Amino acid sequence: MALHFLLDAPTDAGVGDLVALIGAEAKHAAVVRRLRVGEAVTVGDGRGAWLSGTAEEVSPARVDIRISERTERPLPTPRVVLVQALAKGDRDELAVQAACELGIDEVVPWQASRSVSRWEGPKAVKGRDRWAAIVREAAKQAHRAWVPEVAAPVSTKQLAERATTQRVLILDPTASARLSDIEPDGRDIVLVVGPEGGVSDQELVQLVDAGAERVLLGETVLRTSTAGPAAIAVLSVALGRW
Repeated sequence: MALHFLLDAPTDAGVGDLVALIGAEAKHAAVVRRLRVGEAVTVGDGRGAWLSGTAEEVSPARVDIRISERTERPLPTPRVVLVQALAKGDRDELAVQAACELGIDEVVPWQASRSVSRWEGPKAVKGRDRWAAIVREAAKQAHRAWVPEVAAPVSTKQLAERATTQRVLILDPTASARLSDIEPDGRDIVLVVGPEGGVSDQELVQLVDAGAERVLLGETVLRTSTAGPAAIAVLSVALGRW
């Protein structure tokens, strides 16, 4: 499989054109991946454009690639959104990374009542930027044509508002309905994963009253870092993505 790289912005480049990797992406291509002149590569813009070509010039400062083919890959529908509760350590980051590799379409940080980690003020901006960097690298590693968006952190009230237009599924080990029995109905699916202490009773009531559904992933209780990716795998089968 050809090496894959990401541009910093959407592109309209077509067959015969040159596209350039610059900055950190060029350095990564030349120094880390050891790209060589004449080597076949693929390049994406994170917004559906998929370019195939060969490297013509390679240096740590700039890599020029001559395009031989361009295709447009549509965004999958319905979309699958991961609402990941903030967690201590790097558990939420591990969840976000794996979810992106598995095909999530949007990531939403959730400030749950039992979240040990708190994003407030400048920390919220820094945290979102950190998640966006993780998502970008995971999307590149997985050769994804679309890089998922990372939304601003939401409160439980804001999360409940999504249930009016999207299908919100809360992973809950006390639920009776199984995630594996869910049948897609055409709406975007919003998968809600709680923090280490789980989703509180008050949050469950608030979300369910707004139209969310409680679903059981399995007989065991998974960590917040693994519950989301496991659920995404189940949904990918149900949606025919896998």
